Amino acid sequence: MLNTVAVVLIEEFAPFEFGVVCEVFGIDRTDEGVPPMEFRVCGERPGEPLRSSIGVQVIPEAGLDAISGADVVAVPAAKVRDEYPSAVLDALRSAADAGSILLSVCSGAFVLGASGLLDGRRCATHWYYADAFAARFPNARLDPDVLFVEDGNIITSAGTAAGIDACLHLVRRELGSGPATTIARRMVVPPQRDGGQRQYIELPIPQCAADSLGPLLTFMRENIAAEHTVATLARRAKMSERTFARRFLAETGTTPNRWLSTQRVLHARHLLEESELTIEEVATQCGFGSAALLRHHFHRTVGVAPNDYRRTFGSW
Repeated sequence: MLNTVAVVLIEEFAPFEFGVVCEVFGIDRTDEGVPPMEFRVCGERPGEPLRSSIGVQVIPEAGLDAISGADVVAVPAAKVRDEYPSAVLDALRSAADAGSILLSVCSGAFVLGASGLLDGRRCATHWYYADAFAARFPNARLDPDVLFVEDGNIITSAGTAAGIDACLHLVRRELGSGPATTIARRMVVPPQRDGGQRQYIELPIPQCAADSLGPLLTFMRENIAAEHTVATLARRAKMSERTFARRFLAETGTTPNRWLSTQRVLHARHLLEESELTIEEVATQCGFGSAALLRHHFHRTVGVAPNDYRRTFGSW
């Protein structure tokens, strides 16, 4: 049930992520067949303004006691910090113990993490914060690739727009596809998106830790469409295959085949974004040889098919 939704704000909250929760749960859409929901905006000190991350202030009407009894308690993104208000963390723990559904958007996962509620649970946050989150909450089972994660009574979402996906998922789960589709249509967003957030992450170019293989890596990138084997690369590097494989792993942190596959996917992303080449032509220029092989490696690395990636990021 979604009779009551409470959103918890802290200092330096993110207005967009707060607005996502407001848009999905806080607007009366009963004239369109969406069941009514009581919406509460809560803060540690009701009636006092809270600063957002961009200089706008919001005055929560309700205190943390209004979280009690809410079917859903939402935590929007806020500036990541070392310490979070203890009263807020206590209120979230109490809500979880009482059976409320907890929903975080983007870096709101840090608040849930600080409360200890994500220990042992699968969760998500914005890919930009993934390393910091994993280091700070090692007992949480972070999945950096997905748009959102549902684990028991806790739903955590990745960055910004992924919060829309998580909120609509919750509406669909509790109220059915009709209300979820109605809300999505009014927001002019898809009711459900495919793929994860890997497609939005800029893949880093694998670096070489030393200079000895630098010229060879440059040669591989400049001749990305050519066929390369460990044997031919070892000959070019004037090493035995065994020595070459060991040196390559030591200097790049990966194998020649994996390094080359990543480079080819990087090049494919560029071509899908900037060119009108067919998928088969992209595969040829990247050295995959066939569209089927391109789709396999691209989906494994990026999380979506090449055509889907082009529809999202193509510039023409």
